[in-house]
This record gives sequence, C-alpha cells and structure tokens, in this order.
Amino acid sequence: MTLRTHVSDEVRTLAPGFAHVTVVARGLAGGPSDAAGAALLDDATRRLAERLDGTPPQQDPHMQAWRAAYAAFGAKPSKFRNSAEALARRALGDAGLPRINRLVDIYNAVSVAHLIPVGGEDTDHIHGDMRLVRATGEERFDEEHPEPGEVVWCDDTGVTCRRWNWRQGVRTRLTEESANALFLLERQEPMTYGELTAAAEELAEALQKSSPGAAIEIRDPA
Repeated sequence: MTLRTHVSDEVRTLAPGFAHVTVVARGLAGGPSDAAGAALLDDATRRLAERLDGTPPQQDPHMQAWRAAYAAFGAKPSKFRNSAEALARRALGDAGLPRINRLVDIYNAVSVAHLIPVGGEDTDHIHGDMRLVRATGEERFDEEHPEPGEVVWCDDTGVTCRRWNWRQGVRTRLTEESANALFLLERQEPMTYGELTAAAEELAEALQKSSPGAAIEIRDPA
C-alpha cells in the first residue's frame, strides 16, 4: 500500500497559501551523526546567514507567514515557533545546530538552508495515511493530547506532530536504526512552489548520496 498525505478542508481554509511536498525513501542507511552530515549543517548555516544578511529569522517573509498561520489556530508564535524558525535561531546562536543522527542531520540541513519546515517520519511506525487536520483534543500524542483546534499531523494511531511542525512525537521519529522514511517539506506563501520543490530535490540528492542503494521518490500531493 502506498502511503499518502492529505490536508483537510479546515486546514486549507485556515491557511490557503499552504502547500507541501513529500520525499519517500526506502532502504536508507541510518546511523549516528557523521562528518558528512556535520559538513551539510555547517554549509546550511552559512547559506542561512547569507540569506538573512543580519535580519532576525522571525522577520523573514516566509517566517512571518508561518507566524500568521500559527496565530490563526491560537498558537502564540513567539512561544510556539515553527520548526524552521526554531532551527534557524539555533543555527545562528553560539551553540550552533545540534547533531542528532545521520538522517535527521540531513533534513535539518535542508530546513536551515532553505528556511523551510522539514520533518522526517519512520514509515515502519506509521499506521495508515498521514493527515493534516485540526485536532478534536481527544487524539493521543505520546503521553498527552493536543489542544482542540490545534493543527496536527496524524495517522490512524494518533498525532505524529503537534502544532503543525512544532514538536514531533517519539513514536515515528527517525532514529539511527531507521531505514524507511517519509519527509514532509512545507511552505506558506509567499514562498513559491518552485522553491519548495527545489528544497525537496536537494533533500533527495543528499539522501541518495548518503544512502546510494536507497529508492527515493519526490511526490507532489496535488
């Protein structure tokens, strides 16, 4: 069965400028962080600094659009930062970007370089299709529940990521043992769809270089 992603009408109404692309990979070579991943993260930080040219990440037009989307479902943007803004702030801080594992480091580098939220899910732990919906508040997320009306990614078992892309759950996150994955790349206007797909192509290329034997496909949910 092919894993699909769906965006609910409620979310489309909330954020009509939203779009996403997925990269699906099978046979990845997971493992701990390595020198190649560190180099990608360092280069991504350099590209981010050039892109922003001294402007704080939250003032970038794309981040402003994400802040507006978060505010639209009741999440205070300065408290709950989208994943791209949070990573960008860490990249430009004194401590720099964290090294997590080989696969997470690769998609974090793409997120920072393009200033775009990117998430990775272990498809061996996903049940059914992935859906972007507004939560009822009854869904399960690890040991807690989302707020009613909160935008969440979920599968048939429960929520996989809270507040759109703010915090990923433990159940489906990529580990050193992960081999099969779904990567979600998300944008709000004014970022163009071409910019979104360019980020997806860069991610697919980096994954293929890291895992030469993997089968990798970019999918346009539209």
